[in-house]
Amino acid sequence: MSFRADFSPEESAVSERRLTADPSTALVMTTSRSKIRGRGRPRHTMPFTIDHLGIAVKSLAAAKGIYEKLGLSVSPEEVVEGEQVRCVMVPIGETRLELLEPTSDSSVIAKFIAKRGEGLHHVSLRVPDLARAVEQLKRDGVRLVSGEIKVGAGGHRYVFVHPSSTGGVLLELVEGQH
Repeated sequence: MSFRADFSPEESAVSERRLTADPSTALVMTTSRSKIRGRGRPRHTMPFTIDHLGIAVKSLAAAKGIYEKLGLSVSPEEVVEGEQVRCVMVPIGETRLELLEPTSDSSVIAKFIAKRGEGLHHVSLRVPDLARAVEQLKRDGVRLVSGEIKVGAGGHRYVFVHPSSTGGVLLELVEGQH
C-alpha cells in the first residue's frame, strides 16, 4: 500500500500528519526553518513490501540453529556464486530472514563481518517492476551500488541502493514474489 501525508504548508515540523492511502499521489517535502511545506505531485507509485532482512553470519550451521529451535522452517542452503555467499531463508509471517555466510574471504559479506561483526546487513524491499524502479532512482540522482540488475538467490532479480542515499542503510530492491 502506498501512503500520502496530508498537511497544510503552515503546519510545523511537529504537527500531526494524517496518512491516507492514495497510490496516485506521492508527497514531496522540503524543510524551511521550522516549517514543512508539502506539495502533492502525481507520481506512478508502486506497491513495496519488505521481502527480507539480510543477516551476515560466520556460520550458517550455527546461525540457523536458533530459528530451528524456535520451530521455524529453514530453506535448503543455496550458493550465490556472484556474491560469494551461501544462504538460507527463514520465512516469518509475510517476510523472511536471509542468513548469509561468506564463501570467500574477499566477499562483501566477509568484509562486512570483519569490519562490523555478524548482524543485520541489509533490508530488502520487494517491487513489482525492478527496471522501472531503478530507472526512476537513476533519474532522481539516487546512488546505486551497481547500476546493473543482478540475479541472486532463488533466481530473483535485485539491485542495491547505496547507504549514502538511504540514511546509512544498505537497501536491496528485489523483483517479484518470494
